[in-house]
Amino acid sequence: MSTEKTFKKTLDGIVVSDKNEKTIVVKVTRRFKDAVYSKFVSTSKKYHVHDEASKAKMGDAVTIIESRPYSKLKKWELFKVN
Repeated sequence: MSTEKTFKKTLDGIVVSDKNEKTIVVKVTRRFKDAVYSKFVSTSKKYHVHDEASKAKMGDAVTIIESRPYSKLKKWELFKVN
């Protein structure tokens, strides 16, 4: 049995806002190939992330993990600043 935690989901993104207390907004961009046109398409989504110690600043590359709901929008927490 390993002592390492396993997480449901991990995402990498860029911090676009750190103005709220204990909350950052992370923009996650993903690329995929379109099924019909066979072109690569980029889509992005913003996630509200719990940052207890306010470690991440605007423009930082971060890794976030899925967690318990902290509020209506915050269902992710900061794992590490890359």
